[in-house]
Amino acid sequence: MLVTLEACWLKTLIFASSISMLITYYGHSCFLIEVNGKKLLFDPFIRPNPKAAHIDFASIKADYILVSHGHEDHTADLVDLARQTNAMVICNWEIHQWVQNKGIIKTHSMNIGGHWIFDFGKVKCVNAVHSSSLPDGTYGGNPMGFLVEAPEGKFYYAGDTALHYDMKLIGDYKKMNFSFLPIGNNYTMGVDNAVIASEFIRCDTIIGMHFDTFDPIKIDHKEAMQKFEQAGKELHLMKIGETIEL
Repeated sequence: MLVTLEACWLKTLIFASSISMLITYYGHSCFLIEVNGKKLLFDPFIRPNPKAAHIDFASIKADYILVSHGHEDHTADLVDLARQTNAMVICNWEIHQWVQNKGIIKTHSMNIGGHWIFDFGKVKCVNAVHSSSLPDGTYGGNPMGFLVEAPEGKFYYAGDTALHYDMKLIGDYKKMNFSFLPIGNNYTMGVDNAVIASEFIRCDTIIGMHFDTFDPIKIDHKEAMQKFEQAGKELHLMKIGETIEL
C-alpha cells in the first residue's frame, strides 16, 4: 500500500501545476495549511490564548493534526480538536501514547529522521533543539520539526527550537517555498537567530511564530521586519484569524 501511495503521490507531484497554499493563523504557533485538498493543523493552542478569543473554535476543521512537541502551549486543544475533527494526529511516539490513553486512536507516530507518505504528500521529521513534557508532567519525547512536500510546494515547520547547525541540512536537502520559524526569543530563538536560520535553510519567505503570546516573547514588529528585509528575506507576521496565500 505504501509503495502504491508513494507512486501515486510522486505522479501527482510531477504533473501538478504551480498552485499556492492557503495558510490560516490561529495564534502562537498554531496554523492551518490547506494542501492537496487536505487541511493540516499544527500545534493546536487556541482556547487558552486570550489573544485568540475571537476564533470560532467549533468551526475548525482538520484532516491531520501535526504536533511538534508536548508542551501545553502546543497541545492544549489537541485532544478536543482530534475528537471534533476526527483528524489523524501525526506526532512522536510519546505523544502518540498520551493521546491514545485519552481515547484518540487515529494517530501516526513518527520520529526524527523518518518520513512517511500520506494522501496529501510527504512528511519528514527533523531535529529541533528544545525540551518537551506533556501537560500532566509526563515525558513528551524528543521535540521535532516537519518538512512537508505536497503538489503545491514544500515548507518547513520548525516547531520550538534554538538555532542549530542541522538546519543547514534542510537547505542542502530541498528548496522550501516558505518556512515557519519561532522568533519570540526567551523560550526559543529570537529574531536575530531566525535570520541566520533562514540563511541556513536557504529560504527567503518566513512566517514568524511563537511571539507576542506572553510578555517574555513580545517582539518589536518593525525591528523584526527590518532585520529580515536587510537580509534579503520576507517576514510575515500574521494576525490571528488571518488567511494568506503563498
